[in-house]
Amino acid sequence: MTRAVHVPYTVEQDEDGIWCAHAQLRPGVGANGEGDTADAAVADLREALEVLITEFGAPDELTVMVDVA
Repeated sequence: MTRAVHVPYTVEQDEDGIWCAHAQLRPGVGANGEGDTADAAVADLREALEVLITEFGAPDELTVMVDVA
């Protein structure tokens, strides 16, 4: 079975020039990726997330709906 899992992530370059990608799968379960380019960091992050999803399962919902007055 294939399931699409949308995980928000951030990408930034650190002070040493290494690109870092970060995502949180669920509270207390996150992943990081690193690379020489932003694309390489995201690819590394994707691999880490695949391992986490295999180990912990895909979250049922990653979006929180909030009523705004």
